[in-house]
Amino acid sequence: MRRVLTGLSAIAVALLTVLALTAAPASAREAAAPAPLDSVPVTGTADDGSTFTGTVTPTAFTSQDRRLLLNGTLDGTMRDASGATTGTVTDQAVALPVGLPSASCPILDLTLGPLDLDLLGLTVHLDRVVLDITAVSGPGKLLGNLLCAIAGILDGPGDLGLLPALLAQLNALLGLGR
Repeated sequence: MRRVLTGLSAIAVALLTVLALTAAPASAREAAAPAPLDSVPVTGTADDGSTFTGTVTPTAFTSQDRRLLLNGTLDGTMRDASGATTGTVTDQAVALPVGLPSASCPILDLTLGPLDLDLLGLTVHLDRVVLDITAVSGPGKLLGNLLCAIAGILDGPGDLGLLPALLAQLNALLGLGR
């Protein structure tokens, strides 16, 4: 039976938020602590057309064999293809694999036209130069995660209170501002 689960992306986003805040100084963590993750909707469809609708209440994140798992309790209802209830689940312990999304964030897109320089008799000709810098976030990509977090804060009306702490982390990683 093939099962398709949806709704775990909210867990991944919450985990990334927690990981980003854990790397921030204590003052930034206290000021911007995320709301607790009470429950996550989960749905599934089997090959025979039966469906499952329920929620997972997270209890802890753990790891097993280098995989991130969400431990929690599952509540829900199984229905056949006609919509009739065929079973229910209450407080069933589960350990679900969590896939962290990998995202890319454009950081810099710089295009320089042709340049001709005369440096005290040394002529330098430079054709068109295109420089694109993209940060890739994901597990183990500290600088990419940090730069995507900064780019995300600058995109919209988000909480700019975290910006100084994130910039301080970036400066420390790059060895700047000492």
